[in-house]
Order: sequence, then C-alpha cells, then structure tokens
Amino acid sequence: MSCVTELGYVRFGVSDLEEWKTFAREILALEVCEEPGDARSASLRMDYWHHRILLEESAADDLIGAGLRVAGAEEFKAMQATLTDNEIPFEVGDQALCAKRGVLEVLLLKDPAGNPLEIFHGPRIDTHLPFYPGRRMHGRYLTDAGGVGHMILSHQGLEPIYDFYKLLGMRGGIEYKVPMGPDATLDILFMHCNERDHTFAFGVPPAEGKHINHLMLEVDNLDDVFTTYELAKQSKYPIAIELGKHANDHMFSFYLVGPSGWQIEIGYGGKPATHQSEYFVRDTYGHDFQRGGASE
Repeated sequence: MSCVTELGYVRFGVSDLEEWKTFAREILALEVCEEPGDARSASLRMDYWHHRILLEESAADDLIGAGLRVAGAEEFKAMQATLTDNEIPFEVGDQALCAKRGVLEVLLLKDPAGNPLEIFHGPRIDTHLPFYPGRRMHGRYLTDAGGVGHMILSHQGLEPIYDFYKLLGMRGGIEYKVPMGPDATLDILFMHCNERDHTFAFGVPPAEGKHINHLMLEVDNLDDVFTTYELAKQSKYPIAIELGKHANDHMFSFYLVGPSGWQIEIGYGGKPATHQSEYFVRDTYGHDFQRGGASE
C-alpha cells in the first residue's frame, strides 16, 4: 500500500495578493518569491524547497490545494491504483501543471468533504538558495520530515473522513473530547503520516464558507513565537487565540487571523506522534479565545 509521507506544500487563493506578500514577509518572516512576468501569484519559502506555500490571486480566500507527498514514482503509481480500486475519482496533471507545482508528477482529487488535494512526488529542492527570511528570525521553521505543518479542514462526518485518509496511508483517531454540555462533547479527529503529531485534523468548524480553519507553522526557537506574537499585536491582524499549550501535541502557540479571514497558528515545541491512542478534554493551559470559533 502506498502512503503519503508529508504535507509538502499548500496552495491558497487570495483576493489581495499584495497584502498577503507583505503579511508573509513582515509578520510571518517567510521568504516571498515571484516569477518574472507573473503578477498574479507568488511563492513562499520556509526552507530549501522551491516553495512550501503558493499564493494565487483569486476571490476564494481559501485553501485551493493541499499537496501530499509520496516517496517516488512507484508509490505514485500505487496510489493511483488504490484510488481506482476504491472508486475515488482523480485527474493526473500534465507536464505543464507539474512545472507550475515544481514537482515530477501530480494528481488532483477531493476528499469526502470537498477539500482539494494534490498527491505528488519529486518536489524541486533548491539547495543552492538557502532560505532567506522576510525579516530577522532567532531560528528557523521546522519542516524536515514533518512537512509544512498541519491544518484543520472542513468535514461532513468524521467516519468517512477517517476512512478516506486511512486509504492514503494516514493513521490517527479522536484526541480531544471537549465537554460542550451535560451530554455532549466536541470530538476532534487527528490524522498523521510522519513524525508530527498530526498533519490534518477535523471536527472544529472552518472559517465561515471556507475549507480551512487554520494552518500551523512551527519554529525551532521559542523567541520566534513571541516575536511574531508581538508583531501581530502591533498590526491590524487580530489575535484569535492567545498564547497557550496544547495537550495532545504539546505545542506552545498562538493564533492570528490572516488577510483571508482564516487563522494561522505559530507554534514551538511540538512532540512527535506517539502512534498510540489517547484523548484529552482541554488544553494544558492558555489558548483563550479572543473572537468566535475554536481551534486545536
């Protein structure tokens, strides 16, 4: 069975590309790159990869593609067979699309909730161009085998979502059962495919009318969480969830609302996946909500 190995890149349709480039550079410290003659897109770097985030001018202000990596060409073929055997429709991208994504091969599909996915292998790696942050950083972003980070996405039932991502080689389960009343809990499903505690999570509502609730980016130095927090507090971008520590992945983090209305979590200190089930009823401390919506 072929398995996805990481969330390699993400694509967002954004209505204000110039604002996003400034936000990425000055608040998040990402490296902003542009192709000559292309004024409607930009790529964001976090490490040696050619890009980890692609921004495309669009009214969507939403996730338009989550790039899940497989190890190589044989695994890419095996994944197509798995999808075909399970009657999951997909489209294999042509070489022009592969060039745009900076990969050797890519296929396009959607999960049961309509979240747009792209399964690929062979990303372009630019070791001749070290990561150059948009502003000063104390450390670097943590990617390595963990990929970009993690996202909470929309769902239309946890069971079909679990079954779908299990087909892609991911594993996981309910990690939070948050009390919501005498006989009710908010159940949050987490799925992982590598050393990160989770790559995707489901159960918390996305931003209104969107696929995504938040994208988490992890840094290797606690000072960068506080630096970004301070810059966010001085900016027009609201803090959605205050500083705190998650119980499941031990991430110390905060959430801010980006230019497209969904949240970005900046975290430090996440523990590796245990590959064993456990659940929690609340976070370790902090993470007070400053505006509507919940995130884990």
